[in-house]
Amino acid sequence: MTLTRRTFGVQFASILSALGVTVAVLPNRATAQSSPVKDVGEIRKLDGEGKPASEKEIIVPVVVHNGTIYVSGVGAHDSRDAKEWTIESHTTIVMDKIKKMVEVGGGSTDSILQLNVYLTKIEHWDGMHKVFSTYFPHGGPARTTVAVAALPGDSLVEINCIAAVIK
Repeated sequence: MTLTRRTFGVQFASILSALGVTVAVLPNRATAQSSPVKDVGEIRKLDGEGKPASEKEIIVPVVVHNGTIYVSGVGAHDSRDAKEWTIESHTTIVMDKIKKMVEVGGGSTDSILQLNVYLTKIEHWDGMHKVFSTYFPHGGPARTTVAVAALPGDSLVEINCIAAVIK
């Protein structure tokens, strides 16, 4: 019988399986969940305070996976606590929330890699950009800005982002 890579692999795998080595090599789910060490491939779903999100959540504000932070779309959502109902006030509210969500995931504004900005009017671009630039004194991330017909909660702007974990 000729020994090829394929036959060697099949035979080697069946020997390991017979010896129970796969159980020793692969992490046990119960052990991995109780272990304080985070698996590289682990997906952590967090609420806005950094606590594990409820399993019933349909949209999770922050997801951390493989050193990357994903932040769901954040809008001003009818924040009447804004002093003015302007694109500048909405952008400030949204960017403050984005900053907090990234920090909850273990990053900072400097670790933001990409943002997607959705404006209800493209004419708001200058006002949004003026406020936006104050959050990135060391240079901003990659960014896409588009105009959309409407946003939830009468928000004038919504932003989602991807950031790197640094903590």
